[in-house]
Amino acid sequence: MDPAQAAERGRAGAAGPAQAAQPRGASPVNAAQAAVPRTVAELVAWAAERHGPAEAIVEGRHRLGYAELGARVERAAAACLAAGVEAGDRVAIWAPNTTDWIVHALGAVTAGAVLVPINTRFKGEEAAQLLRRTRAGLLFVTGTFLGTSYVAALRRAAGRGPGRGPLPGLPWLRQVVVLAEDAPLGFRTRREFLAAGRTVPTAQVRARAAAIRPADPSDIIFTSGTTGAPKGVVTSHAQTLRVYDTWSGLAGLTAADRYLIANPFFHTFGYKAGVIACLTRGAVMVPQPVFTADTTLAHVAAERISVLPGPPALLQALLDHPDRRAYRLSSLRLVVTGAAVVPLELVTRLREELAVETVLTAYGLSEASGTVTMCRPGDPVEAVAGTSGRAIPGTEVRVVGPDGRELPPGSPGEVLVRGYHVMSGYFEDPAATARVLTPDGWLRTGDIGVLDGSGRLRITDRLKDMFIVGGFNAYPAEIERRISRHPQIAEVAVVGVPDPRLGEVGKAYAVRRPGAPLTAEELIAWARREMANYKVPRQVEFLDALPRNAGGKVLKDELRARGGTSR
Repeated sequence: MDPAQAAERGRAGAAGPAQAAQPRGASPVNAAQAAVPRTVAELVAWAAERHGPAEAIVEGRHRLGYAELGARVERAAAACLAAGVEAGDRVAIWAPNTTDWIVHALGAVTAGAVLVPINTRFKGEEAAQLLRRTRAGLLFVTGTFLGTSYVAALRRAAGRGPGRGPLPGLPWLRQVVVLAEDAPLGFRTRREFLAAGRTVPTAQVRARAAAIRPADPSDIIFTSGTTGAPKGVVTSHAQTLRVYDTWSGLAGLTAADRYLIANPFFHTFGYKAGVIACLTRGAVMVPQPVFTADTTLAHVAAERISVLPGPPALLQALLDHPDRRAYRLSSLRLVVTGAAVVPLELVTRLREELAVETVLTAYGLSEASGTVTMCRPGDPVEAVAGTSGRAIPGTEVRVVGPDGRELPPGSPGEVLVRGYHVMSGYFEDPAATARVLTPDGWLRTGDIGVLDGSGRLRITDRLKDMFIVGGFNAYPAEIERRISRHPQIAEVAVVGVPDPRLGEVGKAYAVRRPGAPLTAEELIAWARREMANYKVPRQVEFLDALPRNAGGKVLKDELRARGGTSR
């Protein structure tokens, strides 16, 4: 580590729990815990004591202070103990971004459980598969969300089987708690669940929380599944706390911030860069269950939101909203985004049109606790748009060729990561773990990237997404970056499709800006003037919107299927 990195390590999180040295008395969760939080349970107690009556969560008209949040989490933890949850048990949650999600998820983790967040866009059978794979003993589930009854969906998927619990097809699942005032026969309401916890002594809850070790697993985050079946990434308490104390420090998050969390909680970007990061600094959390530009603009204006992380598509939708100027957005000061393609125009517009002081890009993946590299405040706009920044302290990043040898700066290759935050492995999947973790601790990300001379990383594509045109390697993200500069293009995704002469060629799926008259022939002709011939898409199909998963990633496999190919 060079001196600058060493100094940065000291600065990262300067106002967070890693630097909290003052002694503490009895805490809402664990009276005997140390001054510096080492587990998520201790972090909740630390935040409750340090920030007390200050706002923690704002959801509509409901305002919850940090001390009350700590007390509610402790009650949820007591209820988990009453439900028979033992240390290391898996507890799942299938619900949108709400206060209930935060309270019950943190309650389960405080009780020593391993949290399993489930994608809210999953169908009943998909959710049931994750419950089977993790053998979860307790499930928190929303009532009706986006017009769908999640309980009914689970009953269709797992209502029959050898078990005797609420869902016989899931024999390990002892109890299902519906986060609502009503629940079907055999299920419990939130109120009934919490009431059962009153029989558990506070000392017993705090003893369970105190017994959690920093190296114990805190959660299993399932990958998006865009390239195959989702895999469960096991992450420890210590990894989570250290990464998001660092993330908060590098981003400049403070207790004065009001943070709109539109990224889904089942995703690392929502739960950890959102809830956990806010806990480390005492920032106000404003959960938003579903992203719509109208709702987001209204939240920013009404709640004086200062921090808004999100994918480029979300930010682009805000900038292009026809009524944007009717909302007061001057409170926004920090935007964090990330993707292979972050248009320079997007960063410029955020700074110039919305006067956002700091726009940062970052790169991460679930297998590395969600964060690998970050830009820093003060980085030039070209670095923010063109790279994902430098490695966070304590992390090594290198780029290697097919033979595994490290490549010089400027050469594209697979990105490898090593550090304290790399997962211990995929849950009960040693074969998949062995494919991505080398014996000396390097994580093979499957992403193609380039490191420049200053150590900044630019992700050019997924290794799987690259296609070969007549012997030339074509990287879709590079082509997408160029095409996104066209003034009539809002979004674009490129995939390789079969070609009888060249083997594969590019096909672009594009979304035009509202009212744009651009034709496929015009876009192809424009692309021929902007890039090498082998990179130019031979086909263009316009869509109303690109298909995305709930985490915001474009579903390239779905686009390949439309184009007549699959991988």
